[in-house]
Amino acid sequence: MTLRRAAALAWAAPVSLPAAGLALAVRATGGQWRWHAGALEAHGGVLARWVGARGGYSAITLGHVILATHADELARHHVHERVHVAQYERYGPLMLLLYPGASLWAALRGRRGYWDNAFEREARLLTAKAARTKPPKHPTATTPTPTR
Repeated sequence: MTLRRAAALAWAAPVSLPAAGLALAVRATGGQWRWHAGALEAHGGVLARWVGARGGYSAITLGHVILATHADELARHHVHERVHVAQYERYGPLMLLLYPGASLWAALRGRRGYWDNAFEREARLLTAKAARTKPPKHPTATTPTPTR
């Protein structure tokens, strides 16, 4: 392991370690987990029964831990969530403030708090680049009328 990699793991550890406890709860309730490409990925179990059944998120990243409701959701969001892992490596525990701050900033500017969050926009852009497609548009987005 390189010094840079060790530093990235340590910088995100204040978020990753408690999130690993959530992954443990997933595993203890019948879910699956694996260490893959530098992150702990967990799906199913309590997430499928509690979060997925209530229409919550389908995948979320906390440090070096990716949690998903189901295996197919983990596969579908894998590249996107990997961008969030890299963001945690860059910003560490500050992400816990920066991410909601970015949502608040978007909302204060009259935009959508999740869709227009700078961290989500970066994840969509890099996911689209990896797939060599255009980033998706918000399902309810309309083209603004030009002002004169």
